Amino acid sequence: MGYPEQYLQFIEKFNDGEYYECHDLLEDIWMEDKSDKFLQGLLQLSVGLYHQEYGNIKGARWMLSNARKYLTRYQPVHWGLDVARVLRYIDECEKLLPEKDVISYTEAKAMTFPPLRLYVDTSF
Repeated sequence: MGYPEQYLQFIEKFNDGEYYECHDLLEDIWMEDKSDKFLQGLLQLSVGLYHQEYGNIKGARWMLSNARKYLTRYQPVHWGLDVARVLRYIDECEKLLPEKDVISYTEAKAMTFPPLRLYVDTSF
């Protein structure tokens, strides 16, 4: 299957931790078909991680929860992505979020989420 170039760029930027750019890459193709909950889930995952980086824990919690909701129906694999693995990652991240809604930038930078490298398996 040939995947949209923006999707492949999203994977690359996600792996580089450039979550704001991830949003920009997928937004255009998602806007063409807003019923695509897979893309919406990936968008919300990247926005959630971006919010966490800057201390907006409430926003991170909300976006990660929405990402799970949207991505769940695409398990185990969709567009070559191991969605089940991504959902486990979301669960791990949510457990690490502090109770407070907002933390300082310094506190946010000190938080460490487990690493997640995305890749597209073309054998599916």
